[in-house]
Amino acid sequence: MLQAFGVVKHYGETVALHSVTLAVLAGESLAVMGPSGCGKSTLLQILSGITRPDSGDVLYSGPAGGQNLGALDDDARAALRARDFGFVFQQGLLLSELTAAENVAVPLMLTGTSSRDAVARAGQLLAQVGLGGLDARRLGQLSGGQAQRVAIARAIASDARVVFADEPTGALDSRTATEVLELLLVHTAGQQRALVIVTHDESVAARCGRIIRMSDGRVVSDVQVAS
Repeated sequence: MLQAFGVVKHYGETVALHSVTLAVLAGESLAVMGPSGCGKSTLLQILSGITRPDSGDVLYSGPAGGQNLGALDDDARAALRARDFGFVFQQGLLLSELTAAENVAVPLMLTGTSSRDAVARAGQLLAQVGLGGLDARRLGQLSGGQAQRVAIARAIASDARVVFADEPTGALDSRTATEVLELLLVHTAGQQRALVIVTHDESVAARCGRIIRMSDGRVVSDVQVAS
């Protein structure tokens, strides 16, 4: 579904990624691990089209055929992210002034769904992630785990083919983290979508089907996790 070939990224004189090559398959859950500053988040941003590589290619095989993310302009990459990619971050990056349903519905409306249909779809998704009946609550009325469930519902709202998660359980207690991770896996790899998750947590990585480890901007190991 995604292939990176010889990806290099610099920030000033610092080399964040050194010729990284890897593939992400449909139905795969991939954990990216390594110490702070090793290039994990930079890799996620480049694979998702948020950032362009300085050199190398990132190819995405989507419904519209193969696309080189680095060759797309900003508007085209933004449209691709809205349509085919979903995102879950440690702090959720939800809009505090909106309700849970509105946070899920807004991305749908940005891709052309009517507000009525978007809100209805949001309600369905919130029920799927265990938040049925909480549609009208604002973020301040939700626990951290509930807010992450909203973020997951938002990430899968447009039937995203790849979901990118950056430390999505980092601010949660262990029980809630387990529940959130299970939801992510069920709604991504469990439905033949792909999940790319950056984490420092070995227990989170162990639930994924594959783990790559990075050091100083390089992939130093890439192993399948025994089921």
